[in-house]
Amino acid sequence: MDIRLPSVAGTFYPASEGALHDDLEAYLSAVPPLPQSRPKAIIAPHAGYVYSGPVAAFGYAAVRPFAEEIHRVVLLAPAHRLPFRGLAVPSADVFRTPLGDVPVDRAGIDRLLELPAVQTNDHAFDNEHAIEVQLPFLQEVLGEFSLVPVVVGMADDRDAAAAIETFWDEEETLFVVSSDLSHYLDYQTARARDARTCDAIERLAPEQLAGDDACGYLPVRGLLSVARAKGLRVRTLDMRNSGDTAGPRDQVVGYGSYAVYP
Repeated sequence: MDIRLPSVAGTFYPASEGALHDDLEAYLSAVPPLPQSRPKAIIAPHAGYVYSGPVAAFGYAAVRPFAEEIHRVVLLAPAHRLPFRGLAVPSADVFRTPLGDVPVDRAGIDRLLELPAVQTNDHAFDNEHAIEVQLPFLQEVLGEFSLVPVVVGMADDRDAAAAIETFWDEEETLFVVSSDLSHYLDYQTARARDARTCDAIERLAPEQLAGDDACGYLPVRGLLSVARAKGLRVRTLDMRNSGDTAGPRDQVVGYGSYAVYP
């Protein structure tokens, strides 16, 4: 069995199972009541938990009541470490975190590999925090599930949309797009930029998003394109930045949690 070990446990989130569980529950328990309808997809940030965990928790709290209905997660994240063209999937059978092992849906991976933009590329997952930091949250709220992890490189957002559409009609599937918002602006400038990004996301206007707005703009644009075509709506659950959570305000990173509803 090919097991992908965690790369950022102990830096982006606790390496101890107990400490990680306690942190996740603290973030989740701080979320106020949310709409009691099941999201088809969420967008969640991927920084270190001390910075983005309180915001990411909103998306996962929206999913938690429907855990028994969700058996597969298709997780799309931008490439931070390796420049490559297209979309990458792993050869691994399991992704490991301090909370245990997440099985990879190898049959789902095979379906994606039928798309021309998708390739097996394990190096795209090396030290890729944007995939890894979502997994403990998913384990905490869903329990058992299978994973279809996708790293989006230099690609057309239509390629990300095609990957999402592969599983769209399957009710047991949750889609998660991993993305932060603006990077390293001062606090007030970041708030204004992120507010415009939120507006574009809520209006299902993917063409208005660029790399300066969100590092995961390509998978976000893919998701929004599918949601618009299918007649879904997006709700902003939370929007803050590192100046609100755990950092200084001279250079901040923006975070948003969004849910896509039927």
